[in-house]
Amino acid sequence: MSLSAIMSTATSGMMAAQTGLRVTSDNIANVNTAGYVRKTISQSNLISNGMGVGVSIDAIKRATDRFLQSASLNASSDSGAAAAKADTLNSAQQLFGDPSSDSSFFTTLDNVFSAFSAAQDTPSSMLLRGQALSNVDTFLSESSRITSSISKLGKDADTRVSADVDQVNDLLSQIDGLNSDITRAKVAGADSTGAENVQSGLIDQLSKLMNVQVSPRAAGGVILRSTEGLNLAGDGAAKITYQTSATANSYLTVQLATGSVNPTPLNISSGEIKGLMDLRNADLPNLSDQLGEFTSRAAEAINKASNAASAVPAPSVLTGRNTGLDAQSALSGFTGKTTIALTDSSGVIQRRVDVDFDAGTMTVNGAAGPTFTPANFIAQLNTALGGQGSAGFSSGALSLSGNGGLGVAVADDPTTPSSKIGKGFSQYFGLNDIIRTDGYSPYETGLQPTDLNGFTGTMTIRLTDSDGGRIRDVNVDMPVGGTMQDMMDALNSRATGVGMYGQFNLNAKGQISFVSNTTSPVTMSVVADTTERGTGGPSASQLFGIGPAERSTRGSKFYVNTAMEQNPALIPFAKLDTTQTVGGSAALAVGDGRGALALAKAGETTLDFSAAGDASAATMTVSRYSSQFAGSVARQSANASSRKDAADAVSSEVQSQRQSEEGVNLDEELINLTTYQQAFNASARLIQATKDMFDTLTGILR
Repeated sequence: MSLSAIMSTATSGMMAAQTGLRVTSDNIANVNTAGYVRKTISQSNLISNGMGVGVSIDAIKRATDRFLQSASLNASSDSGAAAAKADTLNSAQQLFGDPSSDSSFFTTLDNVFSAFSAAQDTPSSMLLRGQALSNVDTFLSESSRITSSISKLGKDADTRVSADVDQVNDLLSQIDGLNSDITRAKVAGADSTGAENVQSGLIDQLSKLMNVQVSPRAAGGVILRSTEGLNLAGDGAAKITYQTSATANSYLTVQLATGSVNPTPLNISSGEIKGLMDLRNADLPNLSDQLGEFTSRAAEAINKASNAASAVPAPSVLTGRNTGLDAQSALSGFTGKTTIALTDSSGVIQRRVDVDFDAGTMTVNGAAGPTFTPANFIAQLNTALGGQGSAGFSSGALSLSGNGGLGVAVADDPTTPSSKIGKGFSQYFGLNDIIRTDGYSPYETGLQPTDLNGFTGTMTIRLTDSDGGRIRDVNVDMPVGGTMQDMMDALNSRATGVGMYGQFNLNAKGQISFVSNTTSPVTMSVVADTTERGTGGPSASQLFGIGPAERSTRGSKFYVNTAMEQNPALIPFAKLDTTQTVGGSAALAVGDGRGALALAKAGETTLDFSAAGDASAATMTVSRYSSQFAGSVARQSANASSRKDAADAVSSEVQSQRQSEEGVNLDEELINLTTYQQAFNASARLIQATKDMFDTLTGILR
């Protein structure tokens, strides 16, 4: 081998050792730098004619493990989603208070029943009556407060998603831009690990917001894809948009850098954005929906007791709630018997109308009266009242009034009570409600398939898959002049309705519910609803509680009957004695507390609770549902916290393993430093030996 070849070999070794020393010093200098991945050098032997002629530095690389990186990113995404849910659900749970404390929401309902119990012994006490109404108002106010607060949590989640999406777009742009820097460094043979470390740190930030798939790019850098394989960054950055709606489920779309000019639906399965969207679209509306169901049924139990009783003296006017129906539809479907009595200030009956819905007849003061149908019921009742009282139906509400100072009291027959969808005549119309509502919950209309639906207009329904992605929006036109069955057929049409993904059902009580019919559950929400039942009537989503936007706000729509709040004497604490005849003994007695006792026991009333939120349909007492609901709220928060702790533990473990693989080990670097120093010294000694040899040969030639 020539001296020049030996010199070249030694020089290449010295240069390789210098590179190794530089890489090692960089590693040692960045031992505490967050996100730094240690460098390694890749070198190979230079061979010429079968002989080694030196060493070549092929590349300076980062000590990464693709498996650990992927596991770390997935764990970080899961942790981000779990943290978002846990924090928000914990805040939601705190709104209800500690169930064991005297100040919790559920205790306020117990206080209502306790106040009525205290009033039964002294039903004439205005102080006790006022306290009972105050407790009712507190319960309803708390329901409204919690509903509004949960709604605010949902809006906060909306705001956070919008901010996170903006951050994601910025990160995608930066990650994609670094690909160019990395490619240029690799082409020039320069060290690209600095740019790669920065890019890796940005990907770690991105993974906390949404899960992505990372793969190496042939020219250097990375390609980022979504879970379904959409190219988000690598050869151009995509732009993600958060599509939000005040009433419907929100979703993500992405405008790809290449390909279709139209936005593409984007599905993500983890990350903070996913957690926030689940909260906004499902968890919080479900919680609010169950709160609305609970408040609705508690109000129903109290109103059931109040409508079976009367104030003393009876009020001159009873005005019912807005049923959302026309008179004929509202009055159809009743069975059994009820009594409408006009009483004087002493509680003596002055006129009595006994209504037999099965026979379609009225008995007036014990004698045969007019017959009736649902279509002419109001007119015939006015005839039966004979000028001493009147009945009317306006804006969906029934009203009864007495003339000449007479009061109105209604009581069902004790043997065959009137009933429609399980509610008595007075209760169905809400003639003597203590609790009123601006809505229609619990959405039991009593409408049957053969009844006219009465709607005009269009409802736009959004269908969403289990990952929160929008499947499609469908516009359903109400069949004008058609029956409820025609309306259900329009909603369930496979061509123009939801039939390909689910089905709306109308139950025996006139409630409409949606059920997914696909393997992967599909959820439904209402984007817009221009339908109207009659002139100025409710929309279909309002009347039937279709969609989470309507159902999740109902808990804030209840309030104490204004007339009773202004005059507690109107609270129905007595019961009409239907055995009394016209002009006989008093049918309403001062000091009668049977109505108050019934109100005190309203919590033990067994009711049919509809499916709401995550809770299935059930038949139980209000008090038992209260206990189960309280436990459910606490359990959701606890489960979310447990999932967060588990996700954090997994993320921490994977990060530790990744750091062990990618991080700097000073002991290892010390060994490398010693190795490269010795290699450098060996190459230097070879150069010195070559020089000495050259000098010796030169001296011989002299």
